[in-house]
Amino acid sequence: MVATKTNERPGTRAVVRHVRVSASKARAVLDLIRGQSYGAAAEILAFSERSVAEIIAKGLDSAVANAEHNDGIPAEELFVSSCYADVGPTLKRWRPRARGRATPIRKRTCHITIIVGRYTPEQIAEQQERNEARGRSGASNQAAEARRQRVERSRATAEAEAAAEATAAAEAEAAEAEGTETVENEEVVSQEVAEEVVAEEEADETTEEEADDSAEAEAEEIETTEASEEASDTEEEAK
Repeated sequence: MVATKTNERPGTRAVVRHVRVSASKARAVLDLIRGQSYGAAAEILAFSERSVAEIIAKGLDSAVANAEHNDGIPAEELFVSSCYADVGPTLKRWRPRARGRATPIRKRTCHITIIVGRYTPEQIAEQQERNEARGRSGASNQAAEARRQRVERSRATAEAEAAAEATAAAEAEAAEAEGTETVENEEVVSQEVAEEVVAEEEADETTEEEADDSAEAEAEEIETTEASEEASDTEEEAK
């Protein structure tokens, strides 16, 4: 009998790579959800005290989302068919110690793979009968509904942020257009003011020139009058 290879196991999968935790710690949590329904696995991870449970929960949600969108399988009919953690690259660090020595620190990482499969029609019917007998929906239904609500909230938040960004961009464009118009108006006003100043200066220069011409004419008249008076005086003396 030939065993199924790890990368050929049936089902829909999601892989979380380079998780900053050792593979042995991740396997301790993965052993708890292997073979569980989606709802039961989500509950186990939600109440687990290990920090890696949060990352595994995100990987489980990703696998369920892939099954819903890519394969068209409802989340209520899924279970964790397989899950495992592979050893990832190890980060080398050093810790200073006494007498100038140093000891190595190995920061382990791992790659977590979660594969979800679909229950058979008989198992799905049994679950529905069990839920009807209890008078409430199953854990998988509740987890699926909670995940859908989270997705809707996330999409609504993303749409609101996109709308806010579009509004801010439109306001910025309007402000920029107003600023351009203001600058153009200021340039026109400054040009008009400059023209008025030039006109006033030209008028002043013209007035000054007219005043100079009138002063020169008066001086010439005075000189002519004095010359005529001198000539008359000279004629009288000659007589």
